[in-house]
Amino acid sequence: MAPEITKIESTEFSYTLDDVGTDEHGFNLVYEPGESTERKLFAVKVHTDEGITGEYVGGNSPGAAQYNLVANYLVGKNPLEREKHWSELKRALRKYDRMGIGPMDIALWDFAGKYYDAPIHELLGTYRTKVPAYASTYHGDENGGLDSPEAFAEFAEECADMGYEGFKIHGWGGGDHARDLQREIDAVRAVGDAVGDRMDLMHDPACELETFADALKLGRALDDAGFYWYEDPFRDAGISQHAHRKLRQKLDTPILQTEHIRGLEIKSDFAASESTDFLRADPEYDGGITGAMKVANVAEGFGIDVEFHAPGPAQRQCIAATRNTNYYEMALVHPEAANTTPPVYEEYDDQLDSIDSEGMIEIPDGPGLGVTYDWDYIEANTTGSVHTYE
Repeated sequence: MAPEITKIESTEFSYTLDDVGTDEHGFNLVYEPGESTERKLFAVKVHTDEGITGEYVGGNSPGAAQYNLVANYLVGKNPLEREKHWSELKRALRKYDRMGIGPMDIALWDFAGKYYDAPIHELLGTYRTKVPAYASTYHGDENGGLDSPEAFAEFAEECADMGYEGFKIHGWGGGDHARDLQREIDAVRAVGDAVGDRMDLMHDPACELETFADALKLGRALDDAGFYWYEDPFRDAGISQHAHRKLRQKLDTPILQTEHIRGLEIKSDFAASESTDFLRADPEYDGGITGAMKVANVAEGFGIDVEFHAPGPAQRQCIAATRNTNYYEMALVHPEAANTTPPVYEEYDDQLDSIDSEGMIEIPDGPGLGVTYDWDYIEANTTGSVHTYE
């Protein structure tokens, strides 16, 4: 008999980040001594009649709202028919950005790995079991942390000494006084001078730059410093093929796009229209492991690379099965603040010191995602939003 989904549970919980606040507008996390910030995530359990539960912790409230619309569809279905379920949920959520597919699909992959007693990357087809990480910083602050070009350069040197092979700047933002283009350019030069001969360097303004002209000016500084890629620079929000094709035509630094667009088809269009040099994929954002691996395959078909966004066990499993990818994003890191990873794992973490001496991270090799969640912590920090479907 085929396995059957008997019940789905979704639980919202919170956790606290110490010495972390937000910038002036409240959108970017920044180092702020003595401040604390509450974050909320969702924990999903897919129960089956096999006594095996698929699990995933992550997501956000818009994504949870979407999968709460469609969770009933999965009850009574075979959890191994992931491609069928992916297609049905894609159609059902066609009026939305479909971010609700990701957590459910990842939980189904976790079930499959446990069912077959294998890590997900083995089911996908293992290519590697270790991968280099790059240090991806918090945004620049005004609080004695990453508050100057020199501070970014010093931190880059610290990361290089730890073994990191790559370093990515998230610059300043959050208010008109903070959006100082010259300070961004000075940070690029300072980091390039400090470690440009030791590390691959990346820059991600996170769409803070106001104009195409500003993106071009900063991009030319990246060219001079030999940066590895340039990501989501300005207020087009990372969605215009035309704008990024024009940027590519005027710069030498490769462009990395598609973090902020949803859907396999439009990511394919970015590649086909030569509007990016790398594709971005995220199993949480892009329809789960099923969707993220489709993006990786599209990139391979175009002869380009895919870079997976953010850290996490699902990202590690995808990277292990992907030839045409280069780095694991250890984000967000800072010399004085911990990463934003929730404290819900046993014997797993994504922190600045989670790499080995060669700057590598290992792929979990246990069944499914290869991680064990601390459900006692999740239940103790539940915020009241619990949904059950059966």
